[in-house]
Amino acid sequence: MQTTLRHAVAGAFLGLAAFAANAADVLVVLSDESQLALRGQRTFDTGFYANELMQPVKKLIDAGHAVTFATPLGKAPTVDRSSLNKMYFGDDEAQMRQHLDLLDKLQLTSTTSSPVVSLARVEQTGYARYDAVYIPGGHAPMQDLLHSAPLGRLLSAFHKDGKPTALVCHGPIALLSTLAQPRQFTQALESGTAGKPRTMPAWIYAGYKMTVISNKEEDAAKPMLNGGEMKFTPQTALERAGGVYSSVPDWQAHVVVDRELITGQNPASANAVADALLAQLAR
Repeated sequence: MQTTLRHAVAGAFLGLAAFAANAADVLVVLSDESQLALRGQRTFDTGFYANELMQPVKKLIDAGHAVTFATPLGKAPTVDRSSLNKMYFGDDEAQMRQHLDLLDKLQLTSTTSSPVVSLARVEQTGYARYDAVYIPGGHAPMQDLLHSAPLGRLLSAFHKDGKPTALVCHGPIALLSTLAQPRQFTQALESGTAGKPRTMPAWIYAGYKMTVISNKEEDAAKPMLNGGEMKFTPQTALERAGGVYSSVPDWQAHVVVDRELITGQNPASANAVADALLAQLAR
């Protein structure tokens, strides 16, 4: 089926014109941040991981679905420069170039032409128009998405309606935004005083099976922090909040599907997360 890229002004609506009866509108939520605060007032330059965003986005577009991009504040997101490496694309230079060319075409990172809208705009136009949400990783979600009240309301609405909610690598940390007091919870994590799941306020994802980048993988990736140390790890955070965590050996693909929730462990899981999301959209 022939499809053409379209850009709707009203909602910064990007995707391919879809004529299939089951075509969906998928909301892709990214971070506004380009740095992660570490312990000791240090920072780490980051953003979204290129393959974690573009492999699923390309699969969605190729399947005829439309994609809308948003961040909490509507700022152009930043790509993590360390992710611009063919090893994240199966060591295939041509595959990497194909996905990065699409990223350039979408102009997501352009400070003047980015089609990204704010989560406030998404809320104003209504969640009903969206059939699923996808959140890629990179460390940036750990700076803002985990505390975002608008994102918490969006994810809570999708959870209530059973709409597919897919996240990968560090992306699942965004699920904490649905806690009653996410900032208080993460402050307790930082200080090492966070209680066991039974002592925490009710979490809508408590008891859900899920994955996220593992503590072992975070430890293996420490050199990229240039001597810095994260305030807490996503695995520990989700386990303390009440998630039922699982992982596989480092850097192997691993996807967990539990009801509407789809989570992937690491960059290698992005394609499989996209496939699981497409399967749910096809139901």
